[in-house]
Amino acid sequence: MTGASTHAVGIDIGGTGIKGGIVDLRQGALVSDRMKVATPQGAKPKDVLAAVEEVLHRLEAEPGMPLGVAFPAIVKNGHTLSAANVSDKWIGFPAEEFFEDGLGRDIHFANDADVAGVAEVRYGAAKDRAGLTILTTLGTGIGSAVIMDGTLLPNTELGHLHRAKHSKDAEAYAAYSAMEREELSWEKWAKRLQWYYSHLEFLFTPDLFVVGGGVSKHSDKFLPLLELNTPIVPAVHRNNAGIIGAAALAGD
Repeated sequence: MTGASTHAVGIDIGGTGIKGGIVDLRQGALVSDRMKVATPQGAKPKDVLAAVEEVLHRLEAEPGMPLGVAFPAIVKNGHTLSAANVSDKWIGFPAEEFFEDGLGRDIHFANDADVAGVAEVRYGAAKDRAGLTILTTLGTGIGSAVIMDGTLLPNTELGHLHRAKHSKDAEAYAAYSAMEREELSWEKWAKRLQWYYSHLEFLFTPDLFVVGGGVSKHSDKFLPLLELNTPIVPAVHRNNAGIIGAAALAGD
């Protein structure tokens, strides 16, 4: 990489906060402070756009620097087809075009779990690992990224797998939010994760699981409790993965 393409901006839009930073694409590391603003109440498109503009202003990013945006939705051809913890107005919305017009610059818009997977494959726990890697983010819900030999299969929704004879899907049963909501111990939560990862293992026979989300910093409390045939490791970039992965895709 030469010139401006060695750096890009990543923006990670979440249900509670919008984070951004300037990333060195050679190292996969932030070279700026991480800027964060609260996600506007209701998270409607025009309000989220204004919040992203505020983050960019604080970053003082050069106008020509590539910009990637991670978003909690299925993203296809620049359109958001779902909405998790944001306004329903995003469903079927031309998000990429809306942001490009509003910001006056080209952007790359992608699913938040997918970009976290890209960050870990290029610069983190799954770097140089051949075969099938499945990254899951354990938070309010369960996001997923499926990557085969470094190539992303976008928009998988493996948090919505259902358990036989139960009405709850996987994320309602096994996300970190379920542990908090039901005040589960690490051991009781791990039993739910055991079901989930065993099910993924049966369906996909992956070569590696990577566990992201803020709770991954406590991975020593629950990953050793799981019994799997597949290696399972915590993500390296944790809450910066969305920023780094979005920037990496924009740099492409």
